[in-house]
Amino acid sequence: MKRIRVYISGVVQGVFFRHHTKERALELGVTGWVRNLPDGRVEAVFEGEDGSVDRMIAFCKEGPPSAHVTKVELKEESWTGKFKDFAAKR
Repeated sequence: MKRIRVYISGVVQGVFFRHHTKERALELGVTGWVRNLPDGRVEAVFEGEDGSVDRMIAFCKEGPPSAHVTKVELKEESWTGKFKDFAAKR
């Protein structure tokens, strides 16, 4: 099991990035959350099986069709198992 914190930069707010991230996470059985940051980036925490988390990271590097991702920063953290689902926070 794996936990990753992700910071996504570029044109990533106002393009349904959080919505698409939540849909993809639910499809893959990944738990955690995604939110917009005041500086224009999107932050997410993913927990789940290694392969599923890796697919979420790959999704973040491209984003939904209307997004333009310029940078993805990853921070590996200790898996906690505390999330029961995936949420798009405000």
